[in-house]
Amino acid sequence: MYGNDHIPIRHVPGPNANANPKPLKRHHTARYYVQRVQDTLTTRISKIICTIFLSLLFILGLITFILWLSLRPHRPRFFIQDFSIPGLAQDSGFQNAQITFNVSARNSNQAIGVYYESMGCAVVYGGQKIGSMPLLFPFYQEPKNTTVVDGVFSGATLTVSSERWAEIQGDRARGSVVFSLELTSVITFHISTWHSKRHRMHASCDVRVGTDGYILPAYKGKRCPVYFS
Repeated sequence: MYGNDHIPIRHVPGPNANANPKPLKRHHTARYYVQRVQDTLTTRISKIICTIFLSLLFILGLITFILWLSLRPHRPRFFIQDFSIPGLAQDSGFQNAQITFNVSARNSNQAIGVYYESMGCAVVYGGQKIGSMPLLFPFYQEPKNTTVVDGVFSGATLTVSSERWAEIQGDRARGSVVFSLELTSVITFHISTWHSKRHRMHASCDVRVGTDGYILPAYKGKRCPVYFS
């Protein structure tokens, strides 16, 4: 039994109590849709501008790379053509010794000239310099051009002591003598009115002569390593 103050209340679920509530439809103003269109157009225009910029940047980089490959300066190429000591077979040849040489300098660049600020030459035996001399005055070498560099070491330009000559004769008795011809110069590369910075160039031509004092066939036309410092 229930008291008078407590009346039981019982909820009876309706037929749609468990159904999902329908979302409310929102109605946007014309200004909202205009703003959406503007934002979309702005985003698309920004993407197009960015794409065009990146494409131009890529094309410019590609053109620069191709020009660099085609105009990249190549170092001059030196080849030893001749080297001889006519008096090598003489025991006392150091008193009037002579060393003659012939080297070709090749500019293999297609459109780049090479300017030489003079050139010096030295001959080395056993790690020690036994002669030196200036070779050429300043000159300009055209692209795809070859310059002959030759000279004769003798007298004041060749300093061979009797002890050093005896060592050379000892190598000769063993079949051959090894010398090194060192060429040095300061060069710049030129394209029309443009020129590069100055490079100090070194070319080292190792050469071996036989018992008769003349260059061995294996060394004739051999390429000389070139490096900058």
